[in-house]
Amino acid sequence: MTINRSWLLARRPQGRVSIEDFAYREEPFVTPTLADGEVLVRNHCFSCAPTIRNWLNPPERSYRTSIGIGQPIAGMAGAEIMASRHPRFSAGDYVTAVSPWQDYAVLAPDRAAVPVVPVPAGLTLADALGPYSPNSLTAYFGMIDVGRAKIGETVLISAAAGSVGTVACQIARIQGCRVVAIAGGPIKCAWLRDVAGVDATIDYKAGDLPAQLAESCPTHVNLFFDNVGGEILQAAVDAMALHGRIVLCGQISSYDTGKPAPGPRDMMRLVYGRILMQGFVVGDFAARYDEAYAALRQWIKRGDLICRTDLREGFDRLPEAFVDLFRGNNEGTLLVSATSGLPDQTRTDSSSEQGR
Repeated sequence: MTINRSWLLARRPQGRVSIEDFAYREEPFVTPTLADGEVLVRNHCFSCAPTIRNWLNPPERSYRTSIGIGQPIAGMAGAEIMASRHPRFSAGDYVTAVSPWQDYAVLAPDRAAVPVVPVPAGLTLADALGPYSPNSLTAYFGMIDVGRAKIGETVLISAAAGSVGTVACQIARIQGCRVVAIAGGPIKCAWLRDVAGVDATIDYKAGDLPAQLAESCPTHVNLFFDNVGGEILQAAVDAMALHGRIVLCGQISSYDTGKPAPGPRDMMRLVYGRILMQGFVVGDFAARYDEAYAALRQWIKRGDLICRTDLREGFDRLPEAFVDLFRGNNEGTLLVSATSGLPDQTRTDSSSEQGR
């Protein structure tokens, strides 16, 4: 008998997410009858992303979807198509998609809020969820299109040691910017300086963030790529140059508080500074993913872009890994494989694709 394992939402987190918010379930898997436009997938690898925390909130506080109590958690996954009644997908294809935290699931690509994307030839599932993941695409379009990073500008990035932040830092450097990275702790700051090649780092855990910003950005900040919000956003607003731009990618400081994300305390600072703030989601650029893949591939092969993947093995470790994300206990993109290894097909050419 084939078993379909699932991780469900046991209760809505009150403040910080914990392992007790999740419940494990096993049930016999019965091959479903697919409707037109549906595909059956087997999920091999799951990406633990901060945005999932928003989906654990009640409907009135969720901006895209709200997972019901007793329903499977969902997030980006690397999956193999087992059967298809969709004209663009065939059995044996590998894709990335928002999928439930379970072994087998039925997806409807045409109704998906986040595009179901074929894994490009020659990439592993770990590559597709790491260096070429939606997180990397978010960094690319956020920095290039939304932020419009220009040579010689000072670019400040929060959560710079995270999955989006590390790529955003390096893209800004590649664009010829002076890059200042905000991260938590000396180890993360050292990696950003020594490996990612940023010009300066700020350890927000060391205290007095405004003073650190003033020292690291003496000519003020032209572009702030914000993954965190809260007090870091406030400090950055106070350090912005005239006509500065703020890219709103995420507000991770509020995800685990149970409260709405606060904005800057003095909006007149934005008025007189002529500062532009713009939010975005990566799905806005779905028609241009191939452009981003090509740029990322070139930078990785040249050694200009280094991506870190924190891959953990075992479906049973999903809640533990997700909680670690909010404790800062990860290094780079946090992935969990459903078993003790990924399919052989996904291992092809992995070393060259990661620029090692």
